[in-house]
Amino acid sequence: MLTMNVVVCVKQIPDPADPGALDPETKTLKRDVKLILDESDSYGVEMALQLVDQAGGGEVTLVSMAPNNEVGGLRTALAMGAASAVLVSDDALQGSDALGTAKVLAAAIGKSNPDLVIAATESSDGYTGTVPEQIAALMDLPSVTFAKEIAIADGNASVKRQTESGYDSVECPLPCLVSVTAGVVEPRYPSFKGIMAAKSKPVEEVTVADLGIDAGSVGWAGAGQEITEIAEAPAREAGEIIEDEGDAHEKIVAFLDELKVL
Repeated sequence: MLTMNVVVCVKQIPDPADPGALDPETKTLKRDVKLILDESDSYGVEMALQLVDQAGGGEVTLVSMAPNNEVGGLRTALAMGAASAVLVSDDALQGSDALGTAKVLAAAIGKSNPDLVIAATESSDGYTGTVPEQIAALMDLPSVTFAKEIAIADGNASVKRQTESGYDSVECPLPCLVSVTAGVVEPRYPSFKGIMAAKSKPVEEVTVADLGIDAGSVGWAGAGQEITEIAEAPAREAGEIIEDEGDAHEKIVAFLDELKVL
């Protein structure tokens, strides 16, 4: 029997249906509310579970970074079938930028020595799209982005990488990191049995010091960026109504020409 040990990066975010508010001092999203599993990461969890099933053995481990020892989103992913989780929770992490986050996740992932690391292309509350590649660089792993399909055989990952015109076929040796796109698979719903089992699955909680990371290199202290201003997105303006008096086509052509679409 072959075994496949996969680590999935999981982000826990405020519920998009009730995202809370921004901190007026730090200009960042308040995360003192109940956090849930980012839907973007549910696809990675499902992909990992399927790959382990196909291999005939192994397990899926979750890695997450969240404040206040939050495990709500992790329990959802554990209920889907993941075996265990590592949670990094430390006040020193507040204000971490993408690179700081990648440093922490890379150190936590290294504890599991996985065959494969899976991440979402980007989180639903950050949208930088840079963390997976930064993790791969820090861990010196080959990586493939925008995966729509992954197959494992003979120590290699064969990936169909989504493009605007179709997909590229890419192959790289294990261990590697692959970021998957939303909709790549249909995530399973946690069953009642899975939800009950998740309550007893191990969640190892670690701090920055436990990972051997200097607190000055993460959080506000290590961030290479500063949020200086927040502004609401402009309201969508009403569109132009064209009444057809026999010359509507000419008006539409003129409108599109003004937009330089033609």
